[in-house]
Amino acid sequence: MKLIIVVVQDQDSNKLLNTLTEHNFRVTKLSSSGGFLKSGNTTFMIGTEDIRVEKALQIIKDNCKSRDQLVAPVSPMGGNADSFIPYPVEVEVGGATVFVLPVEQFHQF
Repeated sequence: MKLIIVVVQDQDSNKLLNTLTEHNFRVTKLSSSGGFLKSGNTTFMIGTEDIRVEKALQIIKDNCKSRDQLVAPVSPMGGNADSFIPYPVEVEVGGATVFVLPVEQFHQF
């Protein structure tokens, strides 16, 4: 048995949740926020048998796309302003960060 932890951008969360449940994956959805962009994320916890991990990963890959986003940088507070960029910067966001962990025991009460 494996535990799959998936962090996705909020924009992808509903589509991913619907597709996972359509394929009979049991999913726990948690609200979270990212440290870099301080934007909303969704974290999913999926417990599944080893043989279904690849199917779950394919569903995640098909439903979570990266995209470009303009980000306004935060001005430095008391730091060196020489490297400060005063205009928005385009960064790639989205996609999915996935962790697959072994489960030693599973109990359902």
